[in-house]
Amino acid sequence: MSSEIELPESIGVTASFASFDGTVISCRQLGSGPAVVMVHGSGGGLHSWQPVAEHLAGRFELWTPARRGYAPSRPGRSPKRFADEVEDLKALIATIGRPVHLVGMSYGATVALHAAAAGLPVRSLVLWEPPLYAAGQELAPVLGEFEELTANGDRRRADRLLAEKVARVPAALLDLMDAGESTAGEPDNEPDEAPGWCRDLESMAADSVDVERWSMVTVPTLLMRGADTWQPMPATLDRLATVLPDVTYTTFPGQMHFAPSVVPEAVAAEIARFLPCS
Repeated sequence: MSSEIELPESIGVTASFASFDGTVISCRQLGSGPAVVMVHGSGGGLHSWQPVAEHLAGRFELWTPARRGYAPSRPGRSPKRFADEVEDLKALIATIGRPVHLVGMSYGATVALHAAAAGLPVRSLVLWEPPLYAAGQELAPVLGEFEELTANGDRRRADRLLAEKVARVPAALLDLMDAGESTAGEPDNEPDEAPGWCRDLESMAADSVDVERWSMVTVPTLLMRGADTWQPMPATLDRLATVLPDVTYTTFPGQMHFAPSVVPEAVAAEIARFLPCS
């Protein structure tokens, strides 16, 4: 086991470390101040928190890892479990050398909850719309179908499957997706997110929809969501807010699930108000 990391000599540098099972995890670090680890959601990577991080780097030391399965990090073992990503965070926090504030977006927010529940040295949590309803064995056939579609190069249907069966996007929005222009035949310079999505689906399929278990997470928590995000996310987060012992619950008017990318300055301002500067 190794938790050694090549510490960056300047802000904005990408480094890497070997986690508990030898999986190499890449991480970007920028800014200075209290340590904040920002965990991205499914289909993300080193870039996911960047729009928000740019507004926080003047006050905090920000660490933004690419989770296992998402380039440039390595895929890791399969099937993956949330416990694997908790160990990844444990190795990173040990190298940082002090307790951290943990910020998670979507699936990454669920990872953050697991990390806090496992007793990692976390000072506080910031959670953007953890999809706690998307869990259990009902996702196993979704994983199988997704793997088949991506193996056949059918990205359009694979994206539709994830939107419908995992994100639970309403039918009207799904129809808008279908009405968009096809990307077939167009050059694709983006990293392949399919391996990461497959591993994430493995973790979600093995997890539980039980929200009550998060009552053990006692650190101060900022829970955020978009006011226009579709069900069952709002109902799930309303329930989570009643379970967490120390929670600040904030709603962003006119926003949906993708607000950290759409209004990053507003999201960063809310995070900055919540986190202590020392």
